Amino acid sequence: MKEEYQDQVEGRNAVLELLESNRDINKIYIAEGEKHGSIHKIIALAKQRKIVINEIGRAKLNSMSQTENNQGVIAVVPPFNYCEIEDILAVSKEKNTKPFILILDGIEDPHNLGSIIRTAETAGVDGIIIPKRRAAGVNSTVAKVSAGAVEYMKIARVNNINEAINTLKKGDVWICGTDMNTDKYYYEEDFTGGIGIVIGSEGFGMSRLVKENCDFLVKIPMQGKITSLNASVSAGIVMYEVVKQRSSLAKQTTF
Repeated sequence: MKEEYQDQVEGRNAVLELLESNRDINKIYIAEGEKHGSIHKIIALAKQRKIVINEIGRAKLNSMSQTENNQGVIAVVPPFNYCEIEDILAVSKEKNTKPFILILDGIEDPHNLGSIIRTAETAGVDGIIIPKRRAAGVNSTVAKVSAGAVEYMKIARVNNINEAINTLKKGDVWICGTDMNTDKYYYEEDFTGGIGIVIGSEGFGMSRLVKENCDFLVKIPMQGKITSLNASVSAGIVMYEVVKQRSSLAKQTTF
């Protein structure tokens, strides 16, 4: 059974992506006097889909807003539908590719989650797994920061990350943890097979049990005085190493 998370989507790009994704929308609120730029396209698409548009005062719209910058538009949507792990694994089968999955172990900042989702979508990640407790869920901030990418990304919200990892292992997915206390750099590992990349929480990294459940660990080289990276940046670096290796392999097999 899919779990749901009630929220709204804010910001012009996020609402445009929402409209173009054909996800259900209950209503769209637009600030009075904001009928310019991309708002025209939002109104046209909403009318095309027969979605109710309400014009309200800027002060009232801001009072409804859950983000710092709604850009004059808020879409009220049905609860977000999280998928199951099996739905994520089905994506690679449909594409006839090796699984490429992201596992987030306690990312609490919705801005980080939104950034990770945006990068994951551009990198071709099949889906993302997040825990139900002590972690950010999909909300208006996540949707806005992801620039609408959340509408195209399968996200499973699970009770236990280790149980999710074991399910992935049964599907021939190798689990790679990111941790500074290891000897191997991320570019020294082989990511051409089925892979699940674990990104730990912003302050504490991966939990002990999750780290022990990983098949191998990798780190990112640090040359400066700061010894850690933002979680979304770390995720992006490792995700694009997967993209690089798989692209190189595809070119080799073509010739």
